[in-house]
Amino acid sequence: MPRERGHRRSSGRRSRTTRAELSFSMSHMERLLREGHYTQSLSSSAPIFLAAIMQHLTAKVLEPAGNKAQNSSQRHITPELVGMAVHHKALLNGSFGMTPISLVAPARH
Repeated sequence: MPRERGHRRSSGRRSRTTRAELSFSMSHMERLLREGHYTQSLSSSAPIFLAAIMQHLTAKVLEPAGNKAQNSSQRHITPELVGMAVHHKALLNGSFGMTPISLVAPARH
């Protein structure tokens, strides 16, 4: 029976990040945890949990910043908008506390 067009057969090789349906790389999180020497042993679920938390926090910060940018007809999310989003949400403000948000744009590669 011929395959339908547009449907490819999965090779079965998918990254852990893809299988967990995350945007943040689990391999990168695992490397950071190991190189940081935070613990003597590292469970297999620790990088998954950390990547999921990072993804969730990023979404919680970028959503209101993106809404503010859209409402003010800006095309980009600026550090000022991120700072306002963090400081106007009580939970985020408590989490980040006095952490400064740099107004200097990172260098583009």
